[in-house]
Amino acid sequence: MTSTPDPRTQRSKGSVPHVLIIVQNLPVPLDRRVWLECQALVRRGYRVSVICPKGPGDPAREQLEGVEIYKYRPAPEAAGLLGFAWEFAYSWVRTAWLSLQVWRRTQFDIIQACNPPDTYWLLARLWRPRGVEFVFDHHDLNPELFLSRFGQPAGLLRRLEYRGLLWLERMTFRTADRVISTNDSYRAIAIERGQVDPRHVTVVRSGPDTAQMRPIYPADPRPSGTINLVYIGIMGPQDGVDQVLLLMDELVHRRGRQDVTATLLGFGDCLAALRVQCTQLGLDGKVSFTGRVDRNQVSEYLSRADIGLGPDLGTPLNDLSTMNKTMEYMSFGLPTISFDLTETRVSGGDCGLYVDSGDITAFADAVEHLIENPTLRAELGRRARARAVAELDWRPQAEAYVGVFDGLAAFNKPLTAVPPAENTLSDQLGRRRVDLEDIDEFTRYLIERSAP
Repeated sequence: MTSTPDPRTQRSKGSVPHVLIIVQNLPVPLDRRVWLECQALVRRGYRVSVICPKGPGDPAREQLEGVEIYKYRPAPEAAGLLGFAWEFAYSWVRTAWLSLQVWRRTQFDIIQACNPPDTYWLLARLWRPRGVEFVFDHHDLNPELFLSRFGQPAGLLRRLEYRGLLWLERMTFRTADRVISTNDSYRAIAIERGQVDPRHVTVVRSGPDTAQMRPIYPADPRPSGTINLVYIGIMGPQDGVDQVLLLMDELVHRRGRQDVTATLLGFGDCLAALRVQCTQLGLDGKVSFTGRVDRNQVSEYLSRADIGLGPDLGTPLNDLSTMNKTMEYMSFGLPTISFDLTETRVSGGDCGLYVDSGDITAFADAVEHLIENPTLRAELGRRARARAVAELDWRPQAEAYVGVFDGLAAFNKPLTAVPPAENTLSDQLGRRRVDLEDIDEFTRYLIERSAP
């Protein structure tokens, strides 16, 4: 009797494996982690397609640096349980339809879904009979997000919502052939709560590409004698960006510091409310909101700033989550001040200052301490850059990441597929980079944040 071969053992023999990556909460390449993942796969030799929502002005389809990107118009902003249910259902259906289009163009071998939300396990199960395997890239802890926003569930509806999130997470873990965790805290949850075989869980930290993310001499340096604080990231209810406004209120209005400004980079559900709060606090002349920024703008803003801010409050989600902003600050030689969170300390080490969650007075004290100690700012900045390169850089993480797919697809290419680090002293726009090997000049720059 001849058995029928499992299609999942027949994939991609003699052909290039094709990976389809699904993202719902951010467009690509704006999602920097996902874009680095795409580039790592392309450099290894994989074919890569992405399905994600559109950003402002984005086309429905584009090819960018070897990646095919399919985009759909995002759902209207959600409010309440029914609103979120509609958003998730709408995005799921649009994604499923686009996955059919991708398949008709070129069949894919592996789906990678990035949460939130934890809903794409069902799509993975629908594609499984075609031999498609499923990798879960675990970006957020949705049950912990619920607890962070609403506390322990009280009442029947809240308990059902919380249990529903746990069920969706459990189904995602059960469906996944492999799980990629952003840190060891997430890995522990996948193994303990998700009951995933430890051999199938790989930690891939969201490290910066320090060959690209490095200081330049800013075209628009901050005025001499002033200090610029910076925040970069999403502006959602759990991100604590309002704490930056409270900090600035303390520094400017209560302590009389007219030498301090803050630049807030990014967008999110809370951006409009934050702008209103800024005006109400009388900080419009001291706080700037940039909205959405590309990587070239990020280089300019982080190169002209003096101190990076981590305002994420100590919640069940934040305490276990890796904050990409911390590592991006470090890549640009920025000392950081953050609320004291477990994984933020893992990333930042001794390159920043930490204060108790929600203690604005202590946060302001730490800012003033760095303002008044430029030598300490420079020392922390040097440590931050060195730690980012030696311990947090994306390149070794990329090897761990593509290794997950190499194992599933029985595919690999030489390590030289990843290009060597870039050492030129100008970026792709011709902007002059700071010579990090010239210790005296690097130190001067870290204090003055301007060209010589």
